[in-house]
Parts: sequence; C-alpha cells; structure tokens
Amino acid sequence: MSDSTGFILIVDDEPDMCWALEHILSKSGYVTHKALTGQEALHLMQAHHFRSVFLDAKLQDMDGLELARSLRLQDPDIKIIMVSGYFFRDDLSIQKALSQGLIHGFISKPFLQEEILLAIQR
Repeated sequence: MSDSTGFILIVDDEPDMCWALEHILSKSGYVTHKALTGQEALHLMQAHHFRSVFLDAKLQDMDGLELARSLRLQDPDIKIIMVSGYFFRDDLSIQKALSQGLIHGFISKPFLQEEILLAIQR
C-alpha cells in the first residue's frame, strides 16, 4: 500500500503507543503516519488522504472526541477508531459517538494485536 489512499494516521501523545501501533500495522503492510498532538494530526490531514485513524481519547492539546469531529469535517468518509485507557466501551460519551457515527470503533488500552488488525479490516 504505497499510495496515499492506504495511509493510516496514528494519533497518541505517548510515543511508545505510536510505536506499538506502527509496528503492528506495518507488519501487515499498512503505511502509517503518526501525530503526537491534535494540531499535528489536523496538519497531516491537510497534506494526506488517510483511510483510517487510530485516535487516543485524551491528548495533551485537545480531547479525542473533539479532534474526531474536526477530522470528520475534513473528511466525512474517514474511519476513526478510538483507542483509550481513560474511557471504557460502555461509557456514555463513547456509546453516543459510536451511535452517531462519529467513531467507527473503540479499543481499550491495553489492547491485543488482533484487536487492532480486526478494527482496520472491518
């Protein structure tokens, strides 16, 4: 997947988490870009077409759901998967975001490699 339509954006303020996601996805042939802040993610969205985003729920510069709304405005078709150690799947804000289609999936930290690969293949 060398063209930009195959890019996956990883947004997390923990470099080790970005590395883990990059490693899992690159082993399966995906091309990734990472952003450590919401602002960096918004900048990358202007430069590239991403098919999917793995998005941390809590970033240092903005809330993950707020960033999801901004990403969705830039690309209504982008697939956003929330990854969080802060929220749980049954939290009201996550359930609302899922039901409204703001995010397409939710994965709790710590996660299994298979969860990441299944989320991207759906």
